[in-house]
Amino acid sequence: MTVSAPSASISAQDKGFFGHPRGLSTLFFTELWERFSFYGMKAILGLYLWTAVSEGGLGVDKALALSVVAIYGTAVYMSGVAGGWLADRVWGGQRSTFYGGVLIMCGHIALALPIGITGVYLGLIFIVFGTGLLKPNISTVVGGLYGRDDTRRDAGFTVFYMAINIGGFVSPLITGALADGVGFHAGFAVAAVGMAAGLIQYRLGRKNLRGSAAVAPNPLHPNEKGRVYGLIGLIAVVIGALGVVSYVLGDVEGVILMISIMSIILPITYFTVMYRSKKTLPEEKPRVLAYIPLFVAAAMFWLIFEQSASVIAEFADSHVDNHVFGWEFPVAWFQSINPIMIIALAPVFAWLWLKLKDRAPSTPRKFAGALVLVGLSFVLMYFASNSAADGKVTPLWLVLMFLIMTCGELMLSPVGLSVTTKLAPKAFASQTMSLWFLAVSAGTGVAAQLVKFYTTSPSAYFFTLGGAAVVLGVALAVAAPAIRKLMAGVE
Repeated sequence: MTVSAPSASISAQDKGFFGHPRGLSTLFFTELWERFSFYGMKAILGLYLWTAVSEGGLGVDKALALSVVAIYGTAVYMSGVAGGWLADRVWGGQRSTFYGGVLIMCGHIALALPIGITGVYLGLIFIVFGTGLLKPNISTVVGGLYGRDDTRRDAGFTVFYMAINIGGFVSPLITGALADGVGFHAGFAVAAVGMAAGLIQYRLGRKNLRGSAAVAPNPLHPNEKGRVYGLIGLIAVVIGALGVVSYVLGDVEGVILMISIMSIILPITYFTVMYRSKKTLPEEKPRVLAYIPLFVAAAMFWLIFEQSASVIAEFADSHVDNHVFGWEFPVAWFQSINPIMIIALAPVFAWLWLKLKDRAPSTPRKFAGALVLVGLSFVLMYFASNSAADGKVTPLWLVLMFLIMTCGELMLSPVGLSVTTKLAPKAFASQTMSLWFLAVSAGTGVAAQLVKFYTTSPSAYFFTLGGAAVVLGVALAVAAPAIRKLMAGVE
């Protein structure tokens, strides 16, 4: 019989990958290549949209381009709900991860074709659905490699998180150079090659996963399939109809607004359904409640953090001097600053949590610290924006901003992945991981509406958002004891 996760004893004996289960190696390199394709494309997407047609871009209005980049991130992570459901009820985490990778590769191929805005829309649709299948489920497979009480879990997720950032560091350097030297489509093409490499790696190393998330934990009964699939088709038709109506009434901005609204409604609905479900055990319900303030904090964090590829990319393009010793480097290279800092600092944070053990800050306090730091990074950009009024500013502003932001990220993102797998009701394992990514979706959904105000007054924009994050971080720190009580011993 295939099991969905190893027992604690088997997990403890498997130390084949630097003290961690061998399957972590397979997932590490698969995630590395998937993130290579994702961040490589994302680093040049905004530039492609707002760059003039005469220079190889599409010449889209800058405010609209910023919203498109933001709402793309919203849709990517929102689709994780469907991906999590399919993993829980139909395919299991392992197959969902593979199918998602195939769709992502098709999306990058569409972007690489010189067919204008049609290629952008078609490519983004493929990537949205593909990432929805892959992103939440690969993290669930990682969690399944460890027993519930395995103390290596947080460190394992931090190691896994490094894969994201190795791919995220290398890819903007390559796609940015290709976009500048050959053309944007060449950059998109190399992203497709990266995803293909990830799929090959996954198939070759799948045997090391030892059944983690290999089967659906809550499979559909044969009698349910016809009704459920019919309902899925109906939902797809309704969403498509809403998209058409939104486009007719408000053009692209109308569609963006619709997706932003859905990004707020969806997690509220999801929390309600999961909490009220009979499959959620009585002892699991307080943990669902504890997850709500962590979700809100994460949404605020990602609202700011995910603007690296939109607002910060535009600031770098328009206001930062990108010359070194007289040589002009690609603007997309700024997107590699955060990943290289993660690579450098992730081992430090992993060591710190292991060293502190029971003396480490609680999960709510880690989230609070992350919010304060990401808020301060935007407060710093307030001063950078004021300095830019006198001409282009030094890149050191962005380096310092990314340093502060990265420290916040390491206090929230790998820790959030880990605590999600521990707070999740058993019947909603993959779907709860999808809910974690809905925090990114909600944050970027709100950001898609807020970024329109950036072009009006950049300095006020940075200061307002940064200040709001700091205030929310302080409030979360105060509420931490009450949240820990609801978590019922989970850290």
